[in-house]
Amino acid sequence: MTHIHIPDGVLPVWLWGGGWMLAILALLVADRASRRYETRRRLPLVGIVSALVIVAMSSEVVPIAYHMNLTVLAGALLGPALAVVSAFVVQVVLAALGHGGVTIVGLNTLLTAAEMCLGWALLQGGIRLFGLPRAGRVAAAATVLTLFVTTTLLVGLVALSGVTQATERETGALDPQNLTFASPFSEGVVHVGLFSGGESHEEPPETGGGLGLKRFATVVYTLGSIGWVLEALVTAAIVSYLARVRPSLLVQPRALAPVRPAPAEHHGGA
Repeated sequence: MTHIHIPDGVLPVWLWGGGWMLAILALLVADRASRRYETRRRLPLVGIVSALVIVAMSSEVVPIAYHMNLTVLAGALLGPALAVVSAFVVQVVLAALGHGGVTIVGLNTLLTAAEMCLGWALLQGGIRLFGLPRAGRVAAAATVLTLFVTTTLLVGLVALSGVTQATERETGALDPQNLTFASPFSEGVVHVGLFSGGESHEEPPETGGGLGLKRFATVVYTLGSIGWVLEALVTAAIVSYLARVRPSLLVQPRALAPVRPAPAEHHGGA
């Protein structure tokens, strides 16, 4: 997963407060940008895509403790302006469901919006270069690259916080001490925790605090790289299907054209 998954009171105020301010600024910019286009017809799509992302982020691939994102797909369908709005809606709902704290909604909005916008840009560029018939392959590559970039941003935020508890995370079947997998399917394969925050409520074993930053980054990239491939396959399959049956959703993720005032009617006598 590439969103911060910790409760309130862990990150310093200046960090999560700055995240909120930047998120509000991004929403204002997105609102201003969306007014240039006919977006009212796309509002139902925003709701549908946001709900899809919420369910995905609440579902865990248990052996690797990876939460799906589907953010590249969301960005491809919504475009950058509406993607920012969707990212905020998603994070507010997830926080309300206990999927992370309220104070980190701002930072999570920025990370999620960055995924959607970067994924949209890479997919649009790839389709222009390689054509719509290869949209699935382009989507797979865009997903892996996007998640790598935003995972790096996540690790950077954790390093910036300087808080040991921020490195605590579930590691699935991966032993964080020696980076080996043991009984990867003993706890199941997929867990959907939509109304439980996607979290285990069992007492975690005593580990003496969070992981060190280097070990945390190693764990995140090790588990994440597997998750990126899985998500790339899912995204590629959906994008390939859309490219065949509804290509306009991909090549025109924003509104078709800026809204222009209707020409004034001229009334004149013959």
